[in-house]
Amino acid sequence: MEFDSLRNLLYVVAAILFIFGIKGLTHPRTAVRGNLLGLAGMILAMIVTLVDGDLMPGWYWWVGGIVLGGLIGVVAAKRVQMTAMPELVALFNGFGGIASMLVAGAVFHETIAKAAERMGVSGESDRDLTYWMGQVIADAGMGDPVQVYLATVISGIIGGLTFTGSVLAFVKLREWISGRPMTNPMLKAGNVVALVGSAIFGAVLLVRPDAWWAYWALAACALVGGIFFVLPIGGADMPVVISLLNSYSGLAAAATGFVINNTVLIVSGSLVGASGLILTKIMCVAMNRSLTNVLFGVMAEVEEGPSADEVYAGKVTATTPDEVAMLFDGVQRVCVVPGYGMAVAQAQHTVRDLANLLEAQDVEVIYGIHPVAGRMPGHMNVLLAEADVPYDQLKEMDEVNAMMEQVDICLVIGANDVVNPDARTNPTSPIAGMPIINVDQARTVVVVKRSLSPGFAGIPNPLFAAPNTLMMFGDGKKALVELIRAIKEN
Repeated sequence: MEFDSLRNLLYVVAAILFIFGIKGLTHPRTAVRGNLLGLAGMILAMIVTLVDGDLMPGWYWWVGGIVLGGLIGVVAAKRVQMTAMPELVALFNGFGGIASMLVAGAVFHETIAKAAERMGVSGESDRDLTYWMGQVIADAGMGDPVQVYLATVISGIIGGLTFTGSVLAFVKLREWISGRPMTNPMLKAGNVVALVGSAIFGAVLLVRPDAWWAYWALAACALVGGIFFVLPIGGADMPVVISLLNSYSGLAAAATGFVINNTVLIVSGSLVGASGLILTKIMCVAMNRSLTNVLFGVMAEVEEGPSADEVYAGKVTATTPDEVAMLFDGVQRVCVVPGYGMAVAQAQHTVRDLANLLEAQDVEVIYGIHPVAGRMPGHMNVLLAEADVPYDQLKEMDEVNAMMEQVDICLVIGANDVVNPDARTNPTSPIAGMPIINVDQARTVVVVKRSLSPGFAGIPNPLFAAPNTLMMFGDGKKALVELIRAIKEN
């Protein structure tokens, strides 16, 4: 068997491992196996690529890269807390984008260098550099030169935008800058200028492939565009942004696969790109918002609703852990609805301790998970998995809503807009039509929250003033610790 055939066969095996790895990641019980399958596929793809590319003479470069990257990965795995997963995922997306941009640029420069060398050796003055670049590409079996140039442009633009956009998403998630949506028209104008600039320089590269500077000019425009792309977006919309940037990193990798004629990179990049786009669509549907409005930080224009004073004045019932503990006496089913506040308070382990205590008293405990709760897709699932919450207790929104009327106590921890009944009952609300968890239909609702401050929509939540709602104000973790103490004493 020729090595080309063996290489393609091994790439297919690696791609199959990636697919089964992704499948394994869909369930916590098979997640570890999925990770290992993906790791095996990546190792196989790396070995085949290194051998096929005749990179052994410069082994110290790629060995150094593997060692450095491996060390960073090990340190991150050991030190990064589960609550910081959104930031880490954002950085991973960014690293994927910048890697694609740099690889495409390096291959492009290598092609120009080889073409210039051939042109000098040939002595054919009637052949320009573009012609010899085409010959280099053809001899390397990389396909049609125009296709390679187009893939280079796409990789540079998407990779650059993904890198700076992901870094800015990381900064926003770390709250180093404001997470509020920004609607300054200059941001939109800057975004348009950056993208138009990238397109112009990309067109120059397609017309004059020997214009090496055009690639770095379009990459620079894309890097600037990534900043303008993410800056207007509010922190609460980060699940959508992270999904989209994840998709972009995959698309950039797939484009780079066409540049270097690497089958497994095309396949794996396409898998990531497609899954990211699907997830982005799911996130937008869950928020009842268009992708355009999310990207430009736009909320629906509606009539001005009642103020917080009008909604809450004299209607909010505050409670204490000791009072709530008495409510748990004799209940049969409790539903926990976590939100971003649980992540901020790092209360997932305390939630699990509370559930263990209730289950020891023959109380059924379930968890209602909203698709966009938190700051990344699956944020609540990740935190609860870290606390060893059984996966079969996690209920998706539609499933838990069907059970809500049979819930004795619904414990809402740090969630706001995703449990706001205005989305269901008020057609003039900014979140009208947004799918929510119908916690107000439970017999009793206990909301653990620092204050009555609004969520990302900036509107009051009538749930907090509902007659069947009790507000237990305070830090999520501390409040739950006190609640556990009170239940034990009760």
